[in-house]
Amino acid sequence: MKDVPIIVLDFGSQYTQLIARRLRENGVYCEIVPYNESIESIKAKNPKGIILSGGPASVYADDAYHPDEAIFELGLPMLGICYGMQLITQHFGGVVIAADQHEYGKAKLMIENKESAIFKDITDGSVVWMSHGDRVDMLPDDFDMIGYSDNSPYAAIANEAKKIYALQFHPEVQHSVEGAKLLKNFAKHICGIESTWNMGSFAKEKIEQIRQQVGDKKVLCGVSGGVDSSVVATLLYEAIGDQLVPIFVDQGLLRAGEREQVEAMFKQRVGIDLITIDATEEFLDKLKGIIDPEQKRKIIGETFIRVFDREASKHEGIEFLAQGTLYTDVIESVSVKGPSKTIKSHHNVGGLPDWMTFELIEPLREIFKDEVRKLGLELGLPKEMIGRHPFPGPGLAIRIMGEVTPNELRLLRESDTIMQEELKSSGNYDKVWQAFTVVLNVKSVGVMGDNRTYDNTVCVRMVESVDGMTATFAHIPHAVLERISTRIINEVDGINRVVYDITSKPPGTIEWE
Repeated sequence: MKDVPIIVLDFGSQYTQLIARRLRENGVYCEIVPYNESIESIKAKNPKGIILSGGPASVYADDAYHPDEAIFELGLPMLGICYGMQLITQHFGGVVIAADQHEYGKAKLMIENKESAIFKDITDGSVVWMSHGDRVDMLPDDFDMIGYSDNSPYAAIANEAKKIYALQFHPEVQHSVEGAKLLKNFAKHICGIESTWNMGSFAKEKIEQIRQQVGDKKVLCGVSGGVDSSVVATLLYEAIGDQLVPIFVDQGLLRAGEREQVEAMFKQRVGIDLITIDATEEFLDKLKGIIDPEQKRKIIGETFIRVFDREASKHEGIEFLAQGTLYTDVIESVSVKGPSKTIKSHHNVGGLPDWMTFELIEPLREIFKDEVRKLGLELGLPKEMIGRHPFPGPGLAIRIMGEVTPNELRLLRESDTIMQEELKSSGNYDKVWQAFTVVLNVKSVGVMGDNRTYDNTVCVRMVESVDGMTATFAHIPHAVLERISTRIINEVDGINRVVYDITSKPPGTIEWE
């Protein structure tokens, strides 16, 4: 097992993954583990520091989440954030109570101890983000208040001798203006960790891990043409060459011309010949009559697995199945790291069915979409491949509100093609994270010429994001939106109304289903 400079114990905060992001952006490798990770497992990783994340519980509640108490005896530098702060306070004999007023939003951090290493180069009065219902009421012995705000007399506390620090605010979120610098201070000046981790070192480590894991066996890799699967396939090809068996499944839920584009792109730009399987009839048959989005996802995921299994039986020596699972998929699907809430299932998360004997390879499982793009560039993939907008594994099925039928697929493909053309011609394609159309299966009255129409509605969805965890609707010029709407209504038979989605994430998700 490789050394892990910083271990993050996850107590269920939706922000936990951002702690890892901020550290990795500063060249510090870390891993997120469940709050109840065994002390033996933690020791085996040989960390130089431990961070306790925030969480939704109260430390004094009967069902509060508590780590192995032995972590406090390791003598390692420690940083507690929000719930983590309250755990540290409680463990060392302080008092935590319910706050008279919950505090959510921006606050100014006033630094009491400007000599503390945690505050190196941090501006006095810097804006931080508060999000808590409990507060520290009495400090433990040997702890001092090192920072405060108007509503938090103990916004930051420390036992400098033991290198234990605790913050009432969330330095990991972007609203905390100098939060990333504060986390870097913990890693560099308190834990003594140098900034040496990057996508180049990550690629080398993963290639070596894949070689050791696979040996002389073969790996079946599902390729969609999207960024994630393209990077996985390239990474595998770098590691094991012809032991890779790349499969492209046309499930009948692709965008217009996508099959031909993907085949050509891999052949010409990556040098990999794809094995293409046309499973359109099989997928669409299984989706007949299905309206519920979770059912759609599960059916598509199960069908993919069976198609892969059939293809694998045609090749000797395949013992592994590779997937482009990302950390965002994991977080939204299952609480694998801690008690955070499940948002939705992903077809490529949760392991393989019992009847399948493949071992999974998921080299991107702990990194984010923007990091995947950086990895792809590191591996030499062309920018046009890396810059493609994300496309969901279940394909167009989850962009149809209702049953997936040939007519709805036609409406979706034709409207999406127009939207993509206008976005690119106007120079806005690379300015947004993701853009697509959704068939709402909501009909409305319209007038075309002198005739009354009663046809379908299409929603245009465009968002701006960094990693897909949060997103805001894109502020596209009205003239571009008008052109998209006009063309869709004029050119797509069966659509007479176009609407624009101005919902951010949260509260919505990026995809509609």
